[in-house]
Amino acid sequence: MNKTNKSRIIQKILNNIYPKVPIPLNYKNTFTLLVSVLLSAQCTDLNVNNVTKNIYPKYNQPKHFVKLGRKKIERLIKKIGIFRVKAKSIYYLSKTLVDKYKGKVPNTYEELEQLPGVGHKTASVVMSQGFGYPAFPVDTHIHRLAQRWGLTNGKNVIQTEKDLKTLFPKKNWNKLHLQIIWYGREYCKARDCFGLTCKICKSCYPNRKKKFIAKKA
Repeated sequence: MNKTNKSRIIQKILNNIYPKVPIPLNYKNTFTLLVSVLLSAQCTDLNVNNVTKNIYPKYNQPKHFVKLGRKKIERLIKKIGIFRVKAKSIYYLSKTLVDKYKGKVPNTYEELEQLPGVGHKTASVVMSQGFGYPAFPVDTHIHRLAQRWGLTNGKNVIQTEKDLKTLFPKKNWNKLHLQIIWYGREYCKARDCFGLTCKICKSCYPNRKKKFIAKKA
């Protein structure tokens, strides 16, 4: 079975399971989306949501975080992994937004990726969920699933993103990236399915017998 056929099967299965797909991170506006995505690095979305539910009602604009300062931001997010590094990024990206963009989040990859702590994946999520621009954010989890499903041989998330964008229609990217995230959490778990038990794996590789171990991004 070639990659094109696999992509069609995968899209059909995901659409059946997730005709409507929720966004995993809770946020109030584009700025808080940006902050939440930044916080989610090496941390679960659930943990981020639990922490930010007490922050965003009061602090939800760049000027709020500039006024707070790094130390107070640290105290607010101390339950999140590498909180000192993230607090530093949040403070300086907030300051940049206030000083350079009048407190607004820019809507281009180039400008987003120049913000402190913002990489391509974070920028892609903001472009997709914040601005509705067709994007296909790929993290290590989507990279693992794309390998497991035979959609890419990419050794890193950059190559995997290119391969997925080639296989799937542009109009589906925003929804599809979320569908894959949820499916991976519920059915094709890293230490559960191993490419053998979920519906997508069995459909794409009906004769697979050995556990599939994805190459790390």
